[in-house]
Amino acid sequence: MSLDTTLWLACDVADAAVIALLLYRSLWREFPVFFLYVAWALIGDVVGEIVLRNDHSGYATWYLAATIGDSILLFSVLVELGWSILRPLRASLSRRALVPVIGLILIAGAAVWPLASLSRLADASGQEHYIVQLQQTVSILQVIFFLVLIASGQVLSIGWRDRELQVATGLGFFSFVSIATALLRAHQTSYIQYKHLFRIEIGAYICSLVYWAVCFAQKDAERRKFTPEMQRLLLAVAGAAHSTRASLADSQTGQPLESDRR
Repeated sequence: MSLDTTLWLACDVADAAVIALLLYRSLWREFPVFFLYVAWALIGDVVGEIVLRNDHSGYATWYLAATIGDSILLFSVLVELGWSILRPLRASLSRRALVPVIGLILIAGAAVWPLASLSRLADASGQEHYIVQLQQTVSILQVIFFLVLIASGQVLSIGWRDRELQVATGLGFFSFVSIATALLRAHQTSYIQYKHLFRIEIGAYICSLVYWAVCFAQKDAERRKFTPEMQRLLLAVAGAAHSTRASLADSQTGQPLESDRR
C-alpha cells in the first residue's frame, strides 16, 4: 500500500470516528455546521476518489467545486463558534444578535483577502487564483479566530475543556499548516516537492481529527458564565447593533423613529 493511499484511508477513518463521536455525544445538535463540515470532508474524499478513477479530466472541476464548498462551510463554522461562545447570554439575546457576529467575520475576511493573494499558485488560471485566494482567506480567518480565543480566554470565560476552543484549536492548527504549505507551493519547482507538501497538509488534517476525537471522547465541561462586566458589555453591543438596524430600516421606509413619534 502506497503512502498516499495510507494517508487517505487514515483520513477517512479519522473523519468517521469524529462523526461517530459527534453523534454519540449529541454534539451535532450544538455544532450542526461543524458536523456538516466533517461529514462533507468524508463524503468529498469518497466522491473525489470515484471521480478521479472514472473521469480524470473532470477531477479539476470537482476539486474547485469542493474547495468552494469547504470555504463556505468553514466560514459558517466560524459564525457558529462565535454564536456558541455567547451561549451564557443566549437567554438575553435574540437571533438578531447573530448579525454582528457575521458582520465582524465578514469585515475581518475583507481585510484578510489582499494578504491571501500572496499564496497564489504561479501556474494557476485566473479562476483558480481566486479559488486559492478564497481558501487561504478562510484559513487565515481560522488562525486569527483561534488566536483571539486564546488571547481573550479569561475575558470570555472559555478554556481548553470548552468545545468551542477545542474545535477552533483543530481548525487553527490545520489552517496554519495549510497557509504555510500554500506559500511553499507557490514557489515549488517540481511535482515531487508539490506532492510532499500536499502530504504534509493531509497529515495536519489527520492530526486535527485525532485531536478532536480525543477531546470529544471526554465529557463536556460545564460552560462558565461571563463576568458581570462582560455581560453588560456584550448586551450593550447587541443593543446598540439592534438600535442601528432599526434606525436604518425606519429611514429606508420613510417612517419616523420611535423617539420622533413621542
